[in-house]
Amino acid sequence: MRQTHGTTSRGIAWAVHGSGTPAVFLTAPWAVIHSGMWKAQVPYLARHHRVITADPLGNGRSRRSADPAEHTVDALVGDLIDVLDATGTQRAVLVGHCTAAFRALMAAGRHPDRVLGVVLLDPNVKALAPELPARAVHSRTEPLDTDEGWAKDNHHYWRRDYRGFLEFFFAELVTEPHMHKVVEDCVAWGLQTTPEVLIATQLAGGPAASVEEVHAVVAAVTCPALVINSRDDRCIPPERGRALADLLGADLLELPDAGHLAMATRPVVVNRALHAFASRFAPAPPPRRRWRGPRALMVSSPIGLGHTRRDLAIARELRALHPGLTIDWLAQPPVDAVVAAAGERVHPASRHLAAESVHIEAEAGEHDVRVFEALRRMDAVLVANFHVFDDVLDEGYDLVVADEGWEVDHFWHENPDRKRSAYAWLTDFVGWLPMPAGGDREALLTADLNARTLDHVARLPHVRDRAVFIGEPVDVLDAPFGPGCRRSGSGPASTTRSAATSPGSSPPADREELRAELGYRADEQICLVTAGGSGVGAHLLRRVAAAHPQIRRAVPGLRMIVVTGPRTDPAAIGAPPGVEVRGFVPDLHRHLAACDVAVVQGGLATTMELTAAGRPFVYVPLGNHFEQQIHVRHRLQRHRAGRCVRYPDATPDRLADAITAELARTPDYLPVPTDGARRAAELIAELL
Repeated sequence: MRQTHGTTSRGIAWAVHGSGTPAVFLTAPWAVIHSGMWKAQVPYLARHHRVITADPLGNGRSRRSADPAEHTVDALVGDLIDVLDATGTQRAVLVGHCTAAFRALMAAGRHPDRVLGVVLLDPNVKALAPELPARAVHSRTEPLDTDEGWAKDNHHYWRRDYRGFLEFFFAELVTEPHMHKVVEDCVAWGLQTTPEVLIATQLAGGPAASVEEVHAVVAAVTCPALVINSRDDRCIPPERGRALADLLGADLLELPDAGHLAMATRPVVVNRALHAFASRFAPAPPPRRRWRGPRALMVSSPIGLGHTRRDLAIARELRALHPGLTIDWLAQPPVDAVVAAAGERVHPASRHLAAESVHIEAEAGEHDVRVFEALRRMDAVLVANFHVFDDVLDEGYDLVVADEGWEVDHFWHENPDRKRSAYAWLTDFVGWLPMPAGGDREALLTADLNARTLDHVARLPHVRDRAVFIGEPVDVLDAPFGPGCRRSGSGPASTTRSAATSPGSSPPADREELRAELGYRADEQICLVTAGGSGVGAHLLRRVAAAHPQIRRAVPGLRMIVVTGPRTDPAAIGAPPGVEVRGFVPDLHRHLAACDVAVVQGGLATTMELTAAGRPFVYVPLGNHFEQQIHVRHRLQRHRAGRCVRYPDATPDRLADAITAELARTPDYLPVPTDGARRAAELIAELL
């Protein structure tokens, strides 16, 4: 997505995203927050419009000022026009939230040639309705004898405990349960300014002190308007928005259970409303192509290529059951390369997907990733990718198969009206679990996420037409979801069909023939080293490669082949002489089945393929990765498969010992059902 940045002469930082028509200007309400509040809107809207954002004076990248004279209404309205000028924007749709809503109206009335229309979210027009009772009893400027509740919204308290004010304030603005991340973000943005700046904004005075002034501003507005109101707003009386919509003759969209920050708590609804309103001022799009015959859309998580291997196998089985079935893949790197190499069709809209693997790699340390926290911080990415999926679905699909497609599952439960096809949900683990390093906070947050998922499934059982657990019931960990929640073993798995473990393909009937086909001699021992499709495992690959001299001394003649995958540069491994390094290997599963021993990360699909093939292997789970550390290890221990080595313990001598021990071992693994792809396909095919 194209993006440019700049600053106006008054020090207001702006950014432009995308290039479509018309321009949409998302404005922040107050110096307590900045343009990050629109992070769930920008990616989607920028695919259709030229989107402008700006940080208010006093926060973000904008200049700080504690002078009330710089925060007057006229100055702030002038900032809106200055940003339009600085970005070369002749006309735009203005979107204002809270106090910025009335400033957008003022700009529309004063500059009708610059404003196409206005969208007003929870507009704070004080003259139209009295303050909420909880807020009305306390002065903001006088010292108070209490710090309880809205008494924290007080200048003296701000100076004593600014963070305490922010934590209270934003918790009141977000009324929806399970929204800890929204509050965390807002508090972090609020900490980018100071109490003195906020005090200056309030001493500058607000707009429209009387009903007559409101009527005068509204009378000057000639452009279309939309008011988006939250019925349960604990900050601004909803009556203000209703009254303003009535005065303007504007459309009114009222949202239940949205709080005062609907752009964060109900992003899909808000985004679609903003796009629909802005599209009034754009040429009509060409009609979408409609296809004939049954069609399925596959969404495969890019966080680990194991999902893709099994999904390709399931797709083959689905076509065998429905020979006329067309399957499209909504896929991002590295999945797109894998499915394209398999001859599958990658939907062109896939290029719009935000890169989840890039995000996870950025969150990772040295063979360590707090995957739960990384996924929480991927919230804006998931919103953006859901909208790509939602747009593609307009082409007409009979079936969606989402293999840990978190954005599909979450936002279809949050927005069940957007579900327009049969839906099969696939997963290979049940229950988000805290890691010790996360402490009490992570325990609270994982329990909260589990509670939200349980609530989704309980309230809206029709959203998932079929839920398939890739494994057997005994593979579901008997661990608590969290306080007040059912245990994992009695949770969603009890209403989910099991497809047994589903490796990408059955082990070869003749391993010696396979070795000869792949160029491996019968008299050599092959050690295959691989760490998945993302770049997170590069540290492990480098460490094992560097240990090659010690390993070779322990196992003379061992041939080590390191496979970096599609996202790690083979040259970055720095392999010593004698180590072969290869990049992306599309048929890696065949090499795994042919090797004598493997060293891998702790991903489920790869380790279970090795288990199904009866190959010895050493696995090194990512640190703080709850799925690899707990769920996968539980399953491998049940199958008596593999040898686990902690990354901190993976010294050259320890790796040499582990590889030697595995080579000397005669695997006696619990048998792995190899018809999992067929069984999963049979369950899914019932939906067609």
